[in-house]
Amino acid sequence: MIKAVIFDFGQTLVDSATGFRKAEKDAQAKIFSNLGLSLREDFLKNYRRFRKELHEQSVFSRMTLWKKVYFYYSQESDLSLLETWEREYWMTVRAHTTLFPKAEPVLKSLAEKYRVALITNTQGQQGYGTHRMHMFPELEPYFEIVIVAGEGGVPPKPHPEPFRLCLENLQLLPGESVYVGDDWRIDICGAKDAGLHPIWLKHEGIKRSWPDIETSIPVVHRLDQLIDLETLLSKI
Repeated sequence: MIKAVIFDFGQTLVDSATGFRKAEKDAQAKIFSNLGLSLREDFLKNYRRFRKELHEQSVFSRMTLWKKVYFYYSQESDLSLLETWEREYWMTVRAHTTLFPKAEPVLKSLAEKYRVALITNTQGQQGYGTHRMHMFPELEPYFEIVIVAGEGGVPPKPHPEPFRLCLENLQLLPGESVYVGDDWRIDICGAKDAGLHPIWLKHEGIKRSWPDIETSIPVVHRLDQLIDLETLLSKI
């Protein structure tokens, strides 16, 4: 019997896609100019390759990525400058983060039947309490437990520890919980490996290259499809 619904945050309850695209574009332009390079396409290819490699290791720190880029081009990075750019990066992301319209009514509806929690990765922001979820205080009352993986010694998803820690706080077994997220590797595979019932949220209307995967895991394209959770899970 399902007793809890646990959510991811970014690109699940809020849309930060525009913010990340702009922040990445701005950061790439600053670094390219600062490095004094002339072959932009070559730079972007290497930048994206390093970013992909780090993401596959669940390393989301922009500072780590940018230091790697500077090292590749045999140039010393100015840490104070990178820190300034990182603050500007996250200011851009936050300024362009919006709540998905169905998020609050869906949380309210589910909270009437289930316990609701949140597990989200920090993505390498500097300092505690800087996660974007604090921009939306109206959502916080719905979450009985909030785990920000990547902080306080808790490894980021897809590591099983944040899932285990959340379930421990809820005093529930993995099979009594559903996990809703948008990222196949980090959310869906992470939740499945931890024993939870994953639901893959592929928001309709979002510009994104979803991995082409055949799966028996329930897939939804709108948050309000989660309201009839029993029917959704019965199709497994």
